Amino acid sequence: MHRAASPAWIGVSNLSEVTHQPKALHWLALGVAALVVVIDQITKTLALHALVNHAVQLVGPFSFALAYNPGSSFSLLQGSTGPLMVIEVLFIGLLGFLGMRSSHRWTQVALGLMLGGAMGNFVDRVFRDHHGSVIDFIASTFWPTFNVADACITVGAVIMVVVLVMDLVRGDTTRDA
Repeated sequence: MHRAASPAWIGVSNLSEVTHQPKALHWLALGVAALVVVIDQITKTLALHALVNHAVQLVGPFSFALAYNPGSSFSLLQGSTGPLMVIEVLFIGLLGFLGMRSSHRWTQVALGLMLGGAMGNFVDRVFRDHHGSVIDFIASTFWPTFNVADACITVGAVIMVVVLVMDLVRGDTTRDA
């Protein structure tokens, strides 16, 4: 019986079967995610203490300036903390599931970056006393203020697209190792 293959960017040949992969690779996404959460929370704590009453100009259009974002990326869905938290939990669950099942190193890294970023922002909403807001502190004149978690989500998504495009160019849609 022939089963439909999942896209190679997921790194799983068949979602109903567990892939056999080295244990180190099996946990790569979770390791990357844990590192992202730690770095994100440390930098947010530093920003809370160092940027309370002033911004710090860096180079050119970049600065550190404390901001609280009650919405999602790019300040969308302002004031929708409850629905955002439900979406974040579902997103975290999906990324964790795919990360544990993937057998492709770069897919693991991408999923780990996105998972860690989502978890870092979720920690802000749940455990920091800012009424469900996320702490942002990296500012520029051409982009909305963001944080380490947001940057990791973006970089992870870019890596995922690159892996997908490379697999499509090579004609590889069923990678399993």
